[in-house]
Amino acid sequence: MIKSMLHGVGIASIACFMACNEGGKTADTASSQADALASLVDSTVNPAQDFFDYANGGWIKNNPIPPEYSAWGIGNLVKEELYKRLRTINEKAVENPNDPTSRKIAAFWKSGMDSVRINADGIKPIEAQLKAIDAATTPAELLKLAAVQNIGTSVMCGIYIGQDAKNSEVISVQLMQGGLGLPNRDYYFNTDPRTTKIREAYPAHVAAMLQFTGLDSEAAKAAAANVIQLETLLAKSSRKLEALRDPEANYHKMPVKQLNKLSPNIDWDAFIKQQGITQFADTVIVGQPEFFTALSNAITSQPLATWKNYLKWSLMNSNAAMLSDTIANTDFAFYGKLLKGQEKQKPRWKRVLDTEEAAMGEALGQLFVKEFFNATAKKRYENMVEEIRGALKTRIEHLTWMSDSTKQKALYKLSKISKKVGYPDKWKDFSAMDIKEQSYAANIQAAQLWWHQYSVNKLGKPVDRTEWDMTPQTYNAYYNPSNNEIVLPAGIFTVPGKRDEELDDALVYGYAGASTIGHEITHGFDDEGRQFDAVGNLKSWWTKEDEKKFNERAAVMIKQFDNYVVVDSLRINGKATLGENIADLGGILLGWDAFQKTEQFKKGEKIAGYSPAQRYFMGYSLGWLSHTKKEDLARKVMTDVHSPAKFRVNGPFSDVDAFYEVYGVKPGDGMYRADSVRVRIW
Repeated sequence: MIKSMLHGVGIASIACFMACNEGGKTADTASSQADALASLVDSTVNPAQDFFDYANGGWIKNNPIPPEYSAWGIGNLVKEELYKRLRTINEKAVENPNDPTSRKIAAFWKSGMDSVRINADGIKPIEAQLKAIDAATTPAELLKLAAVQNIGTSVMCGIYIGQDAKNSEVISVQLMQGGLGLPNRDYYFNTDPRTTKIREAYPAHVAAMLQFTGLDSEAAKAAAANVIQLETLLAKSSRKLEALRDPEANYHKMPVKQLNKLSPNIDWDAFIKQQGITQFADTVIVGQPEFFTALSNAITSQPLATWKNYLKWSLMNSNAAMLSDTIANTDFAFYGKLLKGQEKQKPRWKRVLDTEEAAMGEALGQLFVKEFFNATAKKRYENMVEEIRGALKTRIEHLTWMSDSTKQKALYKLSKISKKVGYPDKWKDFSAMDIKEQSYAANIQAAQLWWHQYSVNKLGKPVDRTEWDMTPQTYNAYYNPSNNEIVLPAGIFTVPGKRDEELDDALVYGYAGASTIGHEITHGFDDEGRQFDAVGNLKSWWTKEDEKKFNERAAVMIKQFDNYVVVDSLRINGKATLGENIADLGGILLGWDAFQKTEQFKKGEKIAGYSPAQRYFMGYSLGWLSHTKKEDLARKVMTDVHSPAKFRVNGPFSDVDAFYEVYGVKPGDGMYRADSVRVRIW
């Protein structure tokens, strides 16, 4: 329901906000620079045939994907600038750790950059856990180890603490399917050549990782086969990507006693308490009950030795990046090269920054915004949120397919959407995070434990609706249905190499107003978000007739995207990507409505040869400037609820009447869709 996953210890989506005063460039100097949009264009492409290739193709031709990446685009360009700035922050902290936060940053950075110690330690950081697994003699002992190992990972299943979807004022313990080493269940069963190649390579990779635990090659090969058989059992009872997007179907609140009946071979009271969750956990929310029945059955149907090797493999898999280069490189050969098409790893300093961002990114963010955040730009985007909100209000009021009673509730929900722009008003306190002069692995484990305890401490307390789940320097944004809020970190508005005041409204309304602000607001009314009410509860507020009409219109979009072939014969999954596709289309329409009220649109003066209307659509396309290796495209089509970048432009533009008018799109053009099959929702 968001442009990417919410914050967690495994997330390292980072970027920077360039809307800062870095010296006083004059207007003449700014105008002499290459135009941010014109420089990207491939003029050999007809925009009515393939707008993505037209708007971004010039840049793509001249900017091949670097060997350490599987994709390259706008997010990477922003992130590269941030890497340099965050590295400077870390190096300054090492030179002058004059406060507790700087000392933690310095300690984390030094431990991560100490490759000599990391390589000398080898597998030492997880040796004690491996020995404990070897010592287990009963399923109960093994489950106790799995419960502890689950902290910071998702061994066996996923457990997290968050808002109750049907009572957003309450924080609950929630369980969901998980425990797979491949990206999702389809990798275990799909028979296309690309997926088959990955599945066939998987046993050798698991075996190679198990050899690091002390197994010889033959024993590791046999153990890997059993582990994969176990994972395949779990995968059979795992839901598909599109099925996981139905919030009602993935909500099953029950007492822990009922969960024990559902999966009787696991003592869930003990399992939950062994994670340090000792209060307010008599009731849990289970996402996929059938998975937990299958997990329980596997506890007794699979030999203890198989489970022990599974835990060892999971331990190696989740910790490989923080262990020796030999182990990390073996992990990369499968997950980086084969799955994503990367030719080599990022340099260590970038990987350490990624991990540090996940561990304590908000601490970095406090230092970052002091130097790089522009208050004028913040106000620009806060105002734009209200303009976009107003555009959706007008659209809802003029809908012909929705009844007045549902309209009034939709308008009320829209009025209650809260906005968070730039950075938090209240920062997280990392003083209790035990980052210090110790091994890199120990610092990462300390961060994982801190985040786990941070979540546990929320149980039984009022929901903190001021909290941010992304850092200010993140090049991303999200809509949180439980809080009915849009969260827009400073980084998401960045255009690399440009200050905010250098950007014309046409570009900004497309790039930020449509692809970010309008997109996130529309998420409140997509196929999932529309099921939550104004205060964030999963509760029906639609008439049955209006719901039917919405679904009929959404079905048109599902069909449209089902027909897009991405790589080889692999098509977009229209159901799985529906929410993001609706948000993309909604964002474009809302951004356009708001932009038409600006002085730039009314004056109609060209910049770099392009009209304001043309620059609006080019500005939106800038937000998806990127190209991706085939391997990673295939992975994303199977695992991501977002359509690939090209189709986030060409797909929704083909449904926008204004686009046809601006670019003269006619029947027979690649971008043309008959009026009768264009998507009409919001």
